[in-house]
Amino acid sequence: MMLRLEGVDQYYGESQALWDLSLEVPTGSCTCLMGRNGVGKTTTLKCIMGLLPIARGEIRFGDRLLSRESAESRARGGIGYVPQGRDVFPLLTVDENLRTGLSVNGGARGRRAYERALDLFPVLRDMLRRRGGDLSGGQQQQLAVARALILEPSLLILDEPTEGIQPNIVQEIGDTIMRLNREMKMTVLLVEQKLPLARRVADRFTILDKGRAVAGGPMNGLDDEVVRQFLTV
Repeated sequence: MMLRLEGVDQYYGESQALWDLSLEVPTGSCTCLMGRNGVGKTTTLKCIMGLLPIARGEIRFGDRLLSRESAESRARGGIGYVPQGRDVFPLLTVDENLRTGLSVNGGARGRRAYERALDLFPVLRDMLRRRGGDLSGGQQQQLAVARALILEPSLLILDEPTEGIQPNIVQEIGDTIMRLNREMKMTVLLVEQKLPLARRVADRFTILDKGRAVAGGPMNGLDDEVVRQFLTV
């Protein structure tokens, strides 16, 4: 198992956000974390990355107990994270954004990872001298994913990578996720609201409702009744 959460509780002050949450992301899978807005999906990802503390439970990444590690250690230890909103450095060029990853993954290996990231997103090659803040939303999303890939993660976490993105770029991002997962054998944990895309790229799902995991399993087992109950607005 690549990633496992067991019995995780999380609080914002006195308000409980996650309740006894358990989640499994098998090695080699593309697992989609689903649910309506405000049910705890982004909170879950931030707990995994150490950006929010947990009050109870365990988070394991392979044989490592992540809940004992710092956020920096988790980011350097094989987990790539693309947060909601992308968080590119707006005043840095595309090249400079990408090279921030080379401070961790340097040398010849880092340069190869840099080139592979540009191969996945060739539009970025023509924009290396443009500032990140001058790119379109779709281009910024591609930059954010490419930057995460410079670290050569074994697990890639993506928080709503298609939010606010035009349809043709949504298709491209979906194609890239599938290529990373199926051709390059990268494990992916994805938060995604667009059900058709989730069905296309993911092979497993977990649905959250009010901070609890209420359904999960193979994506081909996600039936219409569960969609109506927990996903349809």
